[in-house]
Amino acid sequence: MDTKLTLKLDKNVIEKAKIYAAEHKHSLSFMVENYFKAVTSTEKKETKGEIRISEFVKSIGIDGVNLPEDFDYKKEIQEILCEKYGV
Repeated sequence: MDTKLTLKLDKNVIEKAKIYAAEHKHSLSFMVENYFKAVTSTEKKETKGEIRISEFVKSIGIDGVNLPEDFDYKKEIQEILCEKYGV
């Protein structure tokens, strides 16, 4: 069930948020709702060595990009830089 919420925020913050939302094809309502979900999440906290990805970050993923669960971005960056600089 959706409920209307009125917020009073700094004008510059709102303008920047509108630009950001438009660039990412999201509404301000979507962004605020997902932020609230993230900060109020009752999911279990990360265990040692495990990084927790917030629901908000998951919600703004790039459409059409599906990386495997074991994707090692550090290794990928290292390989790209080695190839680029011939190391």
